This record gives sequence, structure tokens and C-alpha cells, in this order.
Amino acid sequence: MNESAFFDLTYGMFLLGSSVDGKPVGCIVNTVTQIGNQPPLLSVSVNSGSNTGAAIKSSGLAVVNVLSQAAPMSLIQTFGFQSGKDTDKFSDIAWVPTDDDLPVLEEGICGWFECRVKQTVEFPNQTLFILEVFESERLGDHETPMTYAYYQMVMKGGVPKAAPGHRLPEEEGGPPAGPRYFCSVCNYEYDGSEGPFEFLPPDWICPRCGAPKSKFMIRT
Repeated sequence: MNESAFFDLTYGMFLLGSSVDGKPVGCIVNTVTQIGNQPPLLSVSVNSGSNTGAAIKSSGLAVVNVLSQAAPMSLIQTFGFQSGKDTDKFSDIAWVPTDDDLPVLEEGICGWFECRVKQTVEFPNQTLFILEVFESERLGDHETPMTYAYYQMVMKGGVPKAAPGHRLPEEEGGPPAGPRYFCSVCNYEYDGSEGPFEFLPPDWICPRCGAPKSKFMIRT
């Protein structure tokens, strides 16, 4: 099987949200798909250990924020690479609650869908939710939706290990899909073991020679 065929499927980038005891939770997903029109139905899968998935099961409600190309990388870093179990992801994010206390971002989205759970299907590593949309809003034609390809090729963010979407070659031991960073002092090439290079803390140093992060360059 040629797994690279999966890379030609089109994916969007979304912030999936819900609430627990009136507090918002959310995570980045690229698995939202429309599967019905009357009634309007969406499907979305999340990792089985997802805090957001647990909240959706508990409340029976979910909101899908459609990310735009204007969404900052910091948003994806917060909601895609951190856990809501030990981090308040919404503490520095501008958002407003729906009538059901579901979080809608004030910036960086094209629109949103408020949904109730119609069906849940459990798989070994993912939970699939079938969602019925009962409210939605589009924020205008001036916003361009962020695709998975745009995220990988332009924003160069990498993929969270818990994301249920198909992996890129670098996550299966193949060549990196994004830029390759190397130390200009000792030529050490960062292997991605600590997450995307862009997200490493400013005080991160080269594990080989101790050079600061600023000494790393993109290999061309």
C-alpha cells in the first residue's frame, strides 16, 4: 500500500471545543467532515485519551471552530501540543461562549458550528463522534480557511503525536516534511524528538555542543 496517497486528501484545521462545569476545553483536530445535509451532520474523531473528547461525551455538546489562515501559530501550539488536564488553554485566548457555554474564538476563525452528539463510536485509539449541527455562523468571505497542507508547508508546525489524522513521513521514520534545522557550530541536525523546532523554548541548547537555539539554521 502506498501510504503517500493519503496526503492528497484534503483536510481542514479546526479547534474542537466543549465545556466542563461551565469551563471551556478544546483541542486542534483535522478530522472534521460533513456527512449529511438534512439534518446537517458532521463527523470528527479525537484521540481516546483526549480531555476534550471526555467533555463532549459528558455534555453531549461540541463546537467546531473553523480556523483561518490568520490564526496564529501560538494558538495551534497551545491547543495542539498541550493537555487541558494540566493547562488552562483559554487563559490568554479571546473567546465568547455560545448560549450553551461552548467556546467560540473571537479571532482566527472563518466560522463555527454548534452541535449535539448523535452517536459515538469507540475504536482502539480514537473516538468517533457523529454531530448534528443546530447553530452555525460564517464570518465573511474575507477569511480563508486554513488547510492541513497550508499548515504543514507554510506554518511548518508539525503534527501533535495524539492527533488522529494520517501521519506525515517524518513521523513514520521517513524524511522530514518541514524544514530541517542544524547547528551552525557543530553541524548537529535536530531530530524533532522534543517537538517542532519552532516551539522549543528560547533557552534550549544544542545537545551536542551546547550552542544556543539562535545558532541553528535551516538546511537547504
